[in-house]
Amino acid sequence: MHTRRPACTSFRRVNFLLFTLSFSLFTLSFPYLCSSNIRFMSSLEVIALIVSGVFVGFINTLAGGGTIISLSIFMFMGLPADIANGTNRIAVILQNITSVTSFRHQKLLDTRKALWLSIPTVIGSILGAQLSVQIDEATFRKAIAVVMLMMVFFILTKPSKWLKGQEDLQKQKVSPLQMLIFFGIGVYGGFVQVGVGYFLLAGIVLGAGYDLVKANAIKVFIVLLYTIFALIVFIYHGKVNWQFGLIHAIGNIIGAYVASRYAIAWGANFIRWFIIVIIIITSVDLLGIIDIKGLF
Repeated sequence: MHTRRPACTSFRRVNFLLFTLSFSLFTLSFPYLCSSNIRFMSSLEVIALIVSGVFVGFINTLAGGGTIISLSIFMFMGLPADIANGTNRIAVILQNITSVTSFRHQKLLDTRKALWLSIPTVIGSILGAQLSVQIDEATFRKAIAVVMLMMVFFILTKPSKWLKGQEDLQKQKVSPLQMLIFFGIGVYGGFVQVGVGYFLLAGIVLGAGYDLVKANAIKVFIVLLYTIFALIVFIYHGKVNWQFGLIHAIGNIIGAYVASRYAIAWGANFIRWFIIVIIIITSVDLLGIIDIKGLF
């Protein structure tokens, strides 16, 4: 008779995995961190990075799309687009460490399923990060915006699938099709990060049967793992500004904690409408109808 491994064993393995990856990342980044050019920043610049980070951490934890704010603020403050894209990953990692810890404490994270879905996503993210300077981003962003708007239609027309979850799907093993889908999501996440949370939520809710609250827990776990590997690629190519990234991360951690802490209290229906609003705002920005960058 098959016996299920104790939950504490899975938790210990996850803790060891996260510690190992974080230590490896720090070891790799240390020479860059020590040699980076630290420039003087005014109190207004520091405040702008932290406050915007609070909003980004909150939005990314409950839905996705907050990265567009990070990229906008970085570029407005003088970072080239490619370095802004790499620098953003620092805050993403730290905000998701906070979110994963909180979701696990509330027993909302299905660690086993999250690990299996993370494998193809991590592989895809490494490829996506490598391709990030070789693809026409403008065309890519418009295509993604169209797909995101289509997701709004499905969320509105099939609300039960997003709110209640499907236990029969949750018990099924990860299929080859799901592996392929999450690999593709990983490629996109490694490439630009903006809006990747929407696609992960769609795959986890519609493909794996989880409601939005539990899907968010799995989502932040997957994003944490693949972003570590993607950041390593950006570090290797010298596309990271640690000063901007670490200051911005202070706000991200605060926003992520608030969102993950109160996700249960707000419920799946609140998260559903929150996602719809953020998707629409992000999509019209990607399509060039409005310019979020111009607001900062």
